[in-house]
Amino acid sequence: MLIKPGPNTYHQSGITLIELILSMVIISIAVTGVLSVMTLTVRHSADPVVEHQAIAIAEAYLEEILLHAAIDPDGSNVGETRASFDNVADYGIVNDVGAFDHQGMPIYSLSSYNVSVAVVDETVATLAAKKITVTVSGPGVSGLALVGYKFIY
Repeated sequence: MLIKPGPNTYHQSGITLIELILSMVIISIAVTGVLSVMTLTVRHSADPVVEHQAIAIAEAYLEEILLHAAIDPDGSNVGETRASFDNVADYGIVNDVGAFDHQGMPIYSLSSYNVSVAVVDETVATLAAKKITVTVSGPGVSGLALVGYKFIY
């Protein structure tokens, strides 16, 4: 657009096509950078939730195990199921695909997690103990281990 301010002088106002294209390129680069950061953030936003869920599962199993006696009260492991476990060593066979409650019933919303329990005799500062290791793995979590001790006294 040409404006005639005075005799024989013309001033141009507005922007040229090159300036318009250059500004669009700069803005698109900035928007791409912002969106890539947002995508990365959103993609990994559920990771802490999944890890916290795995920790909660391990804590629940460990608490259930530690509530039982260190030594078998009836001296028999024949025919025991998860609901009838009566000592820490009974849990050494637990290798669950999916999480289960203390009665052995599956928790369907946690079926993508795997839980295994290892119980080992150990001596800690001259005291006999059972070392309990609960290992949880699942989506985004591999081999999260929680360890507890049940002392024999």
